[in-house]
Amino acid sequence: MPTATRVATEYGTLRRVAMRHASDFTRPLAGPDVHPVLARQQATSSWTTHDPAAVRAQQDQLIGLLRDRGAEVVLLPPAPGCSVQHYPRDIAFAVDHVLFRARLNSEHRLPETDALTDPALGLRPVDLTRGTIEGGDVLLPDKGRVLVGLSEETSPVGVAALQEALARHGVDREVVPVHFAGKGIVHLDDHLAVVAPGTALIHREVFTADQNRWFDAHFDDLIPVTDAEARAVQVNVLAIAPTTIVVAAGSDRIAAALAARGLEVLTIDYGEVTRIPGSLRCTTLPLLRT
Repeated sequence: MPTATRVATEYGTLRRVAMRHASDFTRPLAGPDVHPVLARQQATSSWTTHDPAAVRAQQDQLIGLLRDRGAEVVLLPPAPGCSVQHYPRDIAFAVDHVLFRARLNSEHRLPETDALTDPALGLRPVDLTRGTIEGGDVLLPDKGRVLVGLSEETSPVGVAALQEALARHGVDREVVPVHFAGKGIVHLDDHLAVVAPGTALIHREVFTADQNRWFDAHFDDLIPVTDAEARAVQVNVLAIAPTTIVVAAGSDRIAAALAARGLEVLTIDYGEVTRIPGSLRCTTLPLLRT
């Protein structure tokens, strides 16, 4: 039997989530064979070699926290040869009752999506037809829109394909492309995080002026973050309920800003995970929020 999928917003109470432990395999971050996209991304984000065992230990701490808070954690099987397999957010994304398999931009990451069709999981993902789009670029600010960042990994063609697929599957939402002021952006969720209804963390400097005006018109409360905080991937938080946010240890100013708005803030050490620019949101793929 297919497993129910339903995710309406970024902040609904998390009931079921997929994760995948880090692989022992790592890829070189420097040298003549580094892909041009990675070179551009390294200019806007901090990349250093991670210890896979330490990443797995930190993931286990998050898994324990999520289970304590009532979420079922589904562990995806390993993806051989994939150095960032612990970021399953990128390989798929749910919009209402539909789970879409991402069209990954990096060829070496393609095996990461294979687990989504494992009959034991009962997920039945929908494939998009063209372009590229990754889950780190897809945010659900409310029940009427889907924000999609036009990062290095997601193309305008992929955004258009998502809008068409939503219509085919009976999902009445507007897909809103999000424009950056320059190249080198890894994913939208490293610079914008919807943490509660009408409330978001935002790294304004990476967005165009028009895009910032759009955010001002469509959010009630935008909490600015600094360049240093964005480079430390502190924007990449995880909402597990409408009033509860998980943040990485060291995000003291951001945690205080969230707490000042009446939100419950839970802190976990994710310092090893963030050596590659991803954090709490990147390592979790929500399948069911209520």
